[in-house]
Amino acid sequence: MSNKEIAKIFSQLANLLELKGENHFKVRAYRNAARVIDALPESLEEMVKNGKDLTKLPAIGEQIAQKIEQIVKTGKLPKLERLKKEFPPALLSFLSIEGLGANRVKTLYEKLHVDTVAKLQKMAKEHKIRSLKGFGPKLEEKIAKGLKLLKQEGIRFLYEEAEPFANELKEYLQKAPGVIKVEIAGSFRRRKETVGDLDILASAKEPEIVIDYFTKFPKTAEVISAGETRSTIVLQNSLQVDLRVVKDEHFGSALHYFTGSKAHVLEIRKFAIDMNLKVNEYGVFKGSHNIASKTEEDVYKVFGLNYIEPEIRENRGEIEAARDGKLPNLVTLNDLQGDLHIHTNYSDGLASIEKMVLKARELGHKYIAITDHSNSLSIVKGLDREKIVRYLKEIDKINEKYDDITVLKGMELDILEDGSLPYGSDILIQFDIVLGAVHSKFKLSKEQETERLIKAIKSPYIKVISHISGRLIGKRAPLDLDYQEIFKVLKEEGKFLEINSQPSRLDVNDILAREAKEMGVKFVINSDAHSQMQLEYLKYGINQARRGWLEKDDIANTKGLNEFLQILNR
Repeated sequence: MSNKEIAKIFSQLANLLELKGENHFKVRAYRNAARVIDALPESLEEMVKNGKDLTKLPAIGEQIAQKIEQIVKTGKLPKLERLKKEFPPALLSFLSIEGLGANRVKTLYEKLHVDTVAKLQKMAKEHKIRSLKGFGPKLEEKIAKGLKLLKQEGIRFLYEEAEPFANELKEYLQKAPGVIKVEIAGSFRRRKETVGDLDILASAKEPEIVIDYFTKFPKTAEVISAGETRSTIVLQNSLQVDLRVVKDEHFGSALHYFTGSKAHVLEIRKFAIDMNLKVNEYGVFKGSHNIASKTEEDVYKVFGLNYIEPEIRENRGEIEAARDGKLPNLVTLNDLQGDLHIHTNYSDGLASIEKMVLKARELGHKYIAITDHSNSLSIVKGLDREKIVRYLKEIDKINEKYDDITVLKGMELDILEDGSLPYGSDILIQFDIVLGAVHSKFKLSKEQETERLIKAIKSPYIKVISHISGRLIGKRAPLDLDYQEIFKVLKEEGKFLEINSQPSRLDVNDILAREAKEMGVKFVINSDAHSQMQLEYLKYGINQARRGWLEKDDIANTKGLNEFLQILNR
């Protein structure tokens, strides 16, 4: 069981205990444990197996350590399972709506008897929520918008949430008797931000043996179906998994078909019709003769197309580009040389500057920027100059200590409501790189929000605009912005647009990334890490960049340090 799965169990436990009105110290203890577990660089499962003392970990006392051992050994926590039976399942989903914490969900449940999404929608529509103490019209409006997002997303999982299960299932199926090949297909293979289910393709001579093996996957909660070549299971976390087993000679055409997207596959079918061919999951047919099916490359070659990477199979011009030899050479994780958005315990990160640097060195970075939040370097009535001095001196000491990595002095600076910055030139001139970001006042009009960002972009001190839309996937809708006007100014000012790799942000999205590229905007891909392990989140930003057709030269932090600094200060 992964650390993330264990952390999720403790997070759910904290939420349900808060709903029940338990002691807030106990609730906080479980929340802190979840936060620490999620950020741990070591596997808790391995620590338990090796008999290590878990109480030596931060925020892990004896009782929580015992619960971790129970989870690792059984896959469940009885205390959580009992609590789940005390509340309607919908209440946990309400917690994903911006503005609804456990106390407010509890109030909705007790005062308005809201126990389903439909009932919460009804109460919002009838304006009955605003009359509750601590709510009001603005929160009611926010809840209504959050419900809309919840409805649009349905039961979906962030890519990062589905990834460990996909990897585990692939590894498990590769050990099935007689299996030849196994690949994850569908939207997961196309690296979409969220997935509704997992589609797995396997090849074997005796499919029924593989199907039987699949249904016995240890984390299966329910077997929905188990036919001769197809099976569907639901995992313990409610993720549905569909398996299709084909003959090995059909694997390539089946992988292309089940990877999708539907629009891409339909467009390929049109090519086939124009050439008097037929294409399906079994191959490309000329009459009754199968002329291509073993590999995806074979399928594309029949139509005179170069191989198209899964991330861009969305029927957005990739087929024409493949025909004309104009496909992008998509950026890879190995192309990145630095990470320019990292938080430490100077603000809301979990690790010291040096620990972040050590992890960055381990990942092979040549440079990073420590960019703690501007408001964390302040005091209530103004600037904490002493704290800034300590912050900058510590970075100097790190640079003196390590000669294989350079640490840039950075800051993530709040963009105020009118587009101005909270600090003046006397402070900002001390930093190598300043990222501008909107963290509050999300209720402005489209014109006001656009002007706010444009004003910040034109500041000589802002070099990067971070998580531009402000969205949180499934929780907070993106800002209403005139993106074309903003991209135009970014290009004119020579500023960078960030692709934020946090799995719940992945901001900008793939469509906007491609649009910005076509307007000449340059990018940086950053982790926005708040712990050592989150430095590895860069791979999710790479996924997003690839879906947006970005190449190595589109991204500034693929350059070496000297070239990057020249571009930065141009």
